[in-house]
Amino acid sequence: MSYDFDLFVIGGGSGGIATARRAAEYGAKVGLAEMGRLGGTCVNKGCIPKKLMVYTSHFPHLFEESQGYGWSPVKSTLDWTKMITSVQNEVTRLNGIYQKMLDNSKVEIYRNYGKLIDSHTIEVGDKKVTADKILIAVGGHPVKPDIPGIEHTIISDNMFELPAQPKRLVVWGGGYIGVEFACIMQSLGSEVIQIIRQDKILKGFDEDLRSTIQEAMEKHGIRILSQCTITAIEKTSEGLKLSLQGQETTDMVLADTIGLAATGRKPNLDNLGLENAGVDVKNGAIAVDKYSCTSQPNIYAVGDCTDRINLTPVAINEGRAIADSEYGGKPRIMSHENVPSAVFSTPEAATVGLTEAEAIAQYGENAIKVYRSKFRPMYYILPAKDEKTLMKLVVHQETDRILGAHMVGDHAAEIIQGVAIAVKMGAKKADFDATVGIHPSSAEEFVTMR
Repeated sequence: MSYDFDLFVIGGGSGGIATARRAAEYGAKVGLAEMGRLGGTCVNKGCIPKKLMVYTSHFPHLFEESQGYGWSPVKSTLDWTKMITSVQNEVTRLNGIYQKMLDNSKVEIYRNYGKLIDSHTIEVGDKKVTADKILIAVGGHPVKPDIPGIEHTIISDNMFELPAQPKRLVVWGGGYIGVEFACIMQSLGSEVIQIIRQDKILKGFDEDLRSTIQEAMEKHGIRILSQCTITAIEKTSEGLKLSLQGQETTDMVLADTIGLAATGRKPNLDNLGLENAGVDVKNGAIAVDKYSCTSQPNIYAVGDCTDRINLTPVAINEGRAIADSEYGGKPRIMSHENVPSAVFSTPEAATVGLTEAEAIAQYGENAIKVYRSKFRPMYYILPAKDEKTLMKLVVHQETDRILGAHMVGDHAAEIIQGVAIAVKMGAKKADFDATVGIHPSSAEEFVTMR
């Protein structure tokens, strides 16, 4: 049977674009449907604009710390409008780059929603197109709890559009998004309260990492209300009045006119027509196998809509693996083991491999040896600041293989990226011990821990 396209991609985020371009490079005829801005969550409302705000938030600390090195005090104020405008301008620039890349790859772009009519037919606006294979890469979106007054809160997407900096901000949620924005806004001068349902932030991360970041956040002035939730929100002349339940059971005025609800995300599956094509959904996400193939042999799905590891580089790698396998004659599987990740909090954190708890659960407590170091980096000695760096290795004693590496401290993401290569290759603790450290640096601690 003849089709309009060899591959049709529904979703123009990082995963969808990467797959479309790679397949087109191999000679496939590719179409792509995207109603919104190209680049998806990461480029438009996620990691890129957020990291730019993280950079912005570091300057007050640098101004203060410079005095320990002999610089005179710096008096500077943030122009919020200029910062937000600069961030949005960069997002717009990246949108143009994605458009140019797709044009150069000769990918045909449809500026509308794509909906499955059957396993080979997609409705895009008022048109219907057919494809031999289909990729679903529609991402996810933030969700808010259903409580009275929730309309007075914003989601993380809106943080890049605020017309003015809030003086008082409540962040509801202890995941990495909530933690990052709490740190950003506190460093920029806002009074921040973070409300979390667990006893600690960052559920699922290593316990030492969670504790170290939370202690630092509280020391920096962020008030964290743990084992607590919001049951209702009321807008008053003084600000938002929050009804709290848990360890804090009271009514409090905690914010100006907004609060950030960072309480989770879910896949964008509404009106996608999955049922028309017989694509199975499990636990609210598209069910796929290790090849990213759905219940239909010609339909694939990657990224957040599959709710596996919701990271942009993972979606890109999943998609490229499909293109390499189907069109490049290079069959491969995207491995979801030892995927590094980072939390751009203050202090920063990064991790790869198993947490201590996961390693113990998998191998038994007696089979695991933990190497841990916590110290004040040299940089903070002259400014006389009590900032701590944590480094941790989780090792399987029988094989000496490093199962996990975790860090909290400056440049953690940059350091763990290199460590992740070693962990991915199956490095042993003896390999780290045999590596000469770069002195003086914080990173050398990873090869000197005993």
